[in-house]
Amino acid sequence: MTVDRASLSYVPVQHPALKNADIIPMSLRTVHFVMPGGVDDPAAPSGGNAYDRRICLDLPGFGWQIHPHTVEGSWPRPDAAARAELARALRELPDGTVVMLDGLVACGVPEIVVPEAERLCLAVLVHLPLGDETGLDPKTAAELDAKERATLRAVPAVVATSDWAVRRLVSHHGLAPERVHVAAPGADIAPLAPGTDGVSRLLCVAAVTPRKGQHRLIEALATVTDLPWTCVCVGGLGHDPAYVERLRALIDEHGLGDRLQLAGPRTGAELDASYAAADLMVLTSYAETYGMAVTEALARGIPVLATDVGGLPEAVGRAPDGGVPGILVPPEDPAALAAELRGWFGEADVRRRLKSAARGRRAALDGWATTARSLAGVLGRLHHDPRRAA
Repeated sequence: MTVDRASLSYVPVQHPALKNADIIPMSLRTVHFVMPGGVDDPAAPSGGNAYDRRICLDLPGFGWQIHPHTVEGSWPRPDAAARAELARALRELPDGTVVMLDGLVACGVPEIVVPEAERLCLAVLVHLPLGDETGLDPKTAAELDAKERATLRAVPAVVATSDWAVRRLVSHHGLAPERVHVAAPGADIAPLAPGTDGVSRLLCVAAVTPRKGQHRLIEALATVTDLPWTCVCVGGLGHDPAYVERLRALIDEHGLGDRLQLAGPRTGAELDASYAAADLMVLTSYAETYGMAVTEALARGIPVLATDVGGLPEAVGRAPDGGVPGILVPPEDPAALAAELRGWFGEADVRRRLKSAARGRRAALDGWATTARSLAGVLGRLHHDPRRAA
């Protein structure tokens, strides 16, 4: 396990979201935050990694000093060395220590985590239920699902990233509802995206994996080649090389190579530039607990076309006037996606309505301070009584 405290500054004097009178206590409470290795790897960006990094920055503003730990390994199915490192790190923490574990690390190893729940104050942050990852063989998915259930039933607090995910975990794993809490991702309001021509530039921001369903996007776009679209798919290409090759073959098969780009991961200014050029955000996932790329687009006033799965409807949300800043299509239906794309290109009133709602939603998005405040509340109750459900 590595502890990289030098790269993260976690003790601001006052959080900008607090009122002037809300001065942070001189003595902060402490939480140890266990995250997967690679959380800072720019070649493998993910919503979960971005969430973890941002919480490390913002929790101190709400009274919690963070001791970050990263554990290398192929989570949630680590090798013996990674398992031993996690076990050693937890074993060395004193009784009563408050510990938050990323679910990717915790949920696949109940034999390590469950015994420690007897003496440590544990909270598990679930970004995606392990069994919801697409592409797993049925046996592996069932094994991971059972391990996750054992882990989550043993810890006093579980945190999910959407109301939908809370309901899913409670019903699927039989958890006590009072022990499962929501801390939805925040969003940083960014400058309004000027776009390209207001209609034709499509952007998909997602790791290139079967769960993100880019093949459905390609299949839909192949049926609307008469429309003047171009599409950039931004996201890591190293998670599933076989799937990437399948997509490249599909692109070649449909003759889309000059219009559809698998751009690989982008971060910082390069990612900002991708959003700035976008006219419409598209996301064709099979499963999402929330969909941070959606709110990142809406934070720039970009409308969204996405599948109606999981927490995506929550992420799309509504503008204060009730307008919906996106279009949700049934999963497993490239034809419906293609039909909505034709509507986007062909109906100026549709575009105006969606863009207006996206700007309204942009102004109403919760920031990361709301996320950190929610987590601080969960940790505070956990801290005071580790044996009682949070």
